[in-house]
Amino acid sequence: QVQLVQSGGGLVQAGDSLRLSCAASGRTVSSYTMGWFRQAPEKEREFVARIRASDTTSYADSVKGRFTISRDNAKSTVYLQMDSLKPEDTAVYYCAARTLGGPYNYWGQGTQVTVSS
Repeated sequence: QVQLVQSGGGLVQAGDSLRLSCAASGRTVSSYTMGWFRQAPEKEREFVARIRASDTTSYADSVKGRFTISRDNAKSTVYLQMDSLKPEDTAVYYCAARTLGGPYNYWGQGTQVTVSS
C-alpha cells in the first residue's frame, strides 16, 4: 500500500506562486508515475501534470509553461510548483500514484488552492 500526504496550498493573489508537496510512504514510489489532478467547484476532476519514473513529464495545456512537476526519490516526494497563478486555477488539488500501465489507484487527501483576482 502507498499512502500519500499532501501539504502546501492556500490563498494567494493572481500572479503569485505556490508549491504543493506530496509525500509518499508505505512503499518506495521511485518506479511509480506520479500525477497531480484538480477539481474546481461543480466541475469534474481534471489532469494537471504527471511525471514518470524516467522523469519525463506531461502537462495540461492550461498549465503548460506555468506549472512544474518534479520528484525527489530520496524523499519520496513529488512537487508541483505553480507560478503565475490565475483565478481559474482555484481548485482542490490531488496527487496520485500509479504503477506503469495501471490506473491511478493511490490518492492524496487533497489540498485547497484559492487564487483571488
